Amino acid sequence: MSIIEINGITKSYGDIKAVNGISFVVNKWEMFGLVGPDGAGKTTTIRILCGLLNSDTGTSKLFDEDITKKRKFIQNNIGYLSQKFSLYGDLSVDENIEFFADIHDVKDYRERRNELLDFTRLKPFRDRLADKLSGGMKQKLALACSLIHKPKVLFLDEPTTGVDPISRRDFWKILSSLLKEGITIFLTTPYLDEAERCNRVALMNKGKIMMLDTPQVLKESIGKRIYEVVCTDARNAFNVINSKTQFDVQLFGDRMDILIDADVDVDKIALLLKENKIDIIDTRNILPSLENVLMYLIKE
Repeated sequence: MSIIEINGITKSYGDIKAVNGISFVVNKWEMFGLVGPDGAGKTTTIRILCGLLNSDTGTSKLFDEDITKKRKFIQNNIGYLSQKFSLYGDLSVDENIEFFADIHDVKDYRERRNELLDFTRLKPFRDRLADKLSGGMKQKLALACSLIHKPKVLFLDEPTTGVDPISRRDFWKILSSLLKEGITIFLTTPYLDEAERCNRVALMNKGKIMMLDTPQVLKESIGKRIYEVVCTDARNAFNVINSKTQFDVQLFGDRMDILIDADVDVDKIALLLKENKIDIIDTRNILPSLENVLMYLIKE
């Protein structure tokens, strides 16, 4: 059952087409990821869906209602966490949540506020000014503010950018709990490892959707695999593969990831390395990551 439907929406800024005729459906109670490089059109898309921008053409619906015609109703039933911390630094944690409760006309908010402070583990910091919080705690506060009115859909625009790894992990635990409560989550992220946690992912570039499916199907769809090689003198090995073959190759410390067709004879790669006095310590064949898929599609 769909909760978001967009059909053929476009949005231009002068000669630049930020969103170029995209269409997709988001199902109720799923986590949907929109990923792509900077300038792909992700933030413009999310702002259109939140009723903050009007598209030039096409239609967009939430809860089976046209966003442009039922803007107030829709905004009262969604939560939105923007890229930049947009709360009030001179207000405390408690006061920021109270302010957003007033905006959404939530009268008896105190019990809900306590629940959210427990949920985000911000209760010990409820009297601290927002400006005095760490980056991860600021994002948790922004999330609490976006949830005070119990939205049905939560929009998150790159919610963990600039957040430390431990806070990122905590944030994702919170999102998993929200899914169990029946909230639909629509997020953009530059981190492809985060996108793999989504039920479905749309890969976007230059305003267009290149591909949309589950992470597993996306990784299988390009007909490639990763030949992972652990070897001596990995940097020299990288240079050899990069200069003497047509393969896409990435270097990770003492490991190389080589993107190859499924029918490639990897013994030839091993022979090439041996000829250049590079010893292979270990190898394995694995599915490409979403990052591999995205880079492959952009190059194609």
